Amino acid sequence: MLQTTKKKDVQVVIIAEETKVLRSRTWDRLKFEVEYSLQKGTTANSYLIQAEKTAIIDPPGESFTRNYLDSLQLRLNWHRLDYVILGHFNANRGTTLKALLSLAPQITFVCSNPAALTLKDYFKEEELKIQIVKGEDTLDLGNGHQLQFITTPTPKWPDGLMTYDPKTQILFTDKFFGAHVCGDQVADEGWTIYSEDRRFYYDCLHAAQAKQVLSALDKISDLSVKFYASGHGPMVRYGMTELTNLYRKWSQEQNSRDLNVALLYASAYGNTATIAQAIAKGLTKAGVAVESINCEAATSDEIKEAIEKCDGFIIGSPTLGGHAPTQIQTALGIVLNTASKSKLTGVFGSFGWSGEAIDILESKLKDAGYKFGFETIRVKFKPDDLTLQTCKEAAIDFAQTLIKSRKLRAPKPSASASGSDRTAQAVGRVVGSLCVMSARRGDVTSAMLASWVSQATFNPPGVTIAVAKDRALESLTHTGDRFVLNILAEGKQLRKHFQKSFAPGEDRFVGVETKEAENGCPVLTGALAYLECKVANRMECGDHWLVYAVVENGQVLNEGVTAVHFRKSGSHY
Repeated sequence: MLQTTKKKDVQVVIIAEETKVLRSRTWDRLKFEVEYSLQKGTTANSYLIQAEKTAIIDPPGESFTRNYLDSLQLRLNWHRLDYVILGHFNANRGTTLKALLSLAPQITFVCSNPAALTLKDYFKEEELKIQIVKGEDTLDLGNGHQLQFITTPTPKWPDGLMTYDPKTQILFTDKFFGAHVCGDQVADEGWTIYSEDRRFYYDCLHAAQAKQVLSALDKISDLSVKFYASGHGPMVRYGMTELTNLYRKWSQEQNSRDLNVALLYASAYGNTATIAQAIAKGLTKAGVAVESINCEAATSDEIKEAIEKCDGFIIGSPTLGGHAPTQIQTALGIVLNTASKSKLTGVFGSFGWSGEAIDILESKLKDAGYKFGFETIRVKFKPDDLTLQTCKEAAIDFAQTLIKSRKLRAPKPSASASGSDRTAQAVGRVVGSLCVMSARRGDVTSAMLASWVSQATFNPPGVTIAVAKDRALESLTHTGDRFVLNILAEGKQLRKHFQKSFAPGEDRFVGVETKEAENGCPVLTGALAYLECKVANRMECGDHWLVYAVVENGQVLNEGVTAVHFRKSGSHY
């Protein structure tokens, strides 16, 4: 059943009558999922329906092409393959499609109209059989498999398409309801163990397109569905109702936030879109709603409406032949004619050999008098983990500037607020040890000053740390991550260093003596003591995440008294 290569295999399981899932698995993070920073592996789920006619739904990308085709060959006659149904199309998936077409030239691609356009452009002169479907269209595979299609366009996937099989009551959801984890579970028995992974997947991929997510949920709400056959991770069966409700809840929360940023971009090779996604993640982490707008798919009226209602806007572009794409030039014209000069702005982009488009955007907006929320982001070729972390931190700074601006404009509290002031003063009497939390994942290293720290368990020894959602280090505190808790002694030297504001991507440890702990994270040699910790669990608590970690190692480094943070108010640090 398993076609195995090093670190990759294909797991094949029957999931319904005449229906199988082929789970291409890797325990490493896929290279093209660079915007998804966790490293729990992934599955690329493809589905095979073999009725009177045969259809494949969502073949995997090029990382799995060889393994996938070897596994398929054991289960079907290439001459009997009739359809390949695409929930979305990109060049990464194109490698597998080309290989399939060479083996089965008779196949018909079934997809949305935007996907058909990109398919034709990708294959260029090759002749393709393409069946373009709309929301009301069906495809009869025989034996009762009368497939229905639901178009689910989003800024990231304008060609999005779900497929529903009324006979088996399976909804093939592609990029919705997934999780990037790798394991043997085909469905989500004990589904709560995937809660954090599913939330992180939503935050990375869907939070910036909440409006379109709600639209997709409305389209599928009347279907009788036994389970979601997602594109990544275990299929959603046991936690389907809960996850559907959470997608709606999270999306409604995004749409109801007080501050909104319009994120406009176009992307030639996917790099600018990846940067846009990292920026969106930073904005949403900081509590600001994002309306992501792919200018290649949006109308001028949609762009104008978003610019009129937003509190700030960020625009990104690739450079093609020394210029920005026509769609970005059009969007820039709308911005200059529509956006108030009081709105905060930012510019980003990727390029190969030159970056003129980014310079043009920056100069036009500066000449028009707009204030920038971060230094213009220029990325050569494909962004790496460190670059994307810098983008997230820049977006957090942008969001915090908007929030501070809103607070400055807000009326001062009246005398009637004295009761809440007294409560805040009382809460402020809760004190905690001053620590520096340091973490590393791959090339990304970060640190923050923490005072909401407490021992939580004796056996195993464990601690809890409250981490604000908008802290740069928060993205390094997911289950399984490791960090060092550096406990500070009385005195202000180390405290002062980590109290300052750091620029996006700035090395937090310049000028501070460190050594490497056994878990790879930095230890401050001037600290009183340190604990090496592994995140075991975390809980969302208002504007913070409460992280519980097991202590794996520790050492007292210096003699002294633990520094304690005394506050006048419990409403801020």
